[in-house]
Amino acid sequence: MKVEVWSDFACPFCYIGKRRFEAALEGFEHKNEVEVVFRSFELDPNAPRENEHDMHTILANKYGMSIEKAKSMNDNLTEQAKAVGLTYHFDTMQVTNTFDAHRLTHWAGEFGKRYDMTERLLKAYFTDSELLGDRAVLALLAGEIGLDAKAAADMLESDAYKEDVREDESQASKLGISGVPFFVVNEKYGISGAQPAEVFTEALANIWKEDHPLTMVEGSDDLACQDGSCTLPTDKA
Repeated sequence: MKVEVWSDFACPFCYIGKRRFEAALEGFEHKNEVEVVFRSFELDPNAPRENEHDMHTILANKYGMSIEKAKSMNDNLTEQAKAVGLTYHFDTMQVTNTFDAHRLTHWAGEFGKRYDMTERLLKAYFTDSELLGDRAVLALLAGEIGLDAKAAADMLESDAYKEDVREDESQASKLGISGVPFFVVNEKYGISGAQPAEVFTEALANIWKEDHPLTMVEGSDDLACQDGSCTLPTDKA
């Protein structure tokens, strides 16, 4: 089973959804046969690398609401995050462009570290208040998960993996994905949003059953009761 997850590092629901999905996957009896691949999606491709406003102000300006209302919404998200073991710091969060961060995950994937890199970047943004638009910061984060920080820095100064990010985004567009997180199972089933773990649990179980139907052994139903009656075995001697 393959699960592709389109997400962005600036999306608070993406980190929460990741944790809820992981909780469901942990209890799934076939979890070792599930491949999880994170795909790139930019909520705001035009976002600047540095922003003079804090997250509360940006949210208030974007939706035409008061700062108090924006803080209340972010407080609610903080509580949702806390419920799945995450810590969000909206007061110090550094809003930035995430394109280079997405390129970094594709590069990390060459070393089997795309999942780890995705986790570290989400934590860096929401918990550690790191500036993910800073390439020097990104290189250090790559070093923290066991990758070569210097090689990461060199890659980020090039145009490497730009097309990989664009390909993920193009695929999302073709699938009609306009919001994240978005989970696609076996290139056939879509699950939108940071759904409760129970939703992911049910989806994994149902899709697994559909892809792995029982194969009946010939004659295996001879000694079974069906349609309210039982057929007794005959003496073949």
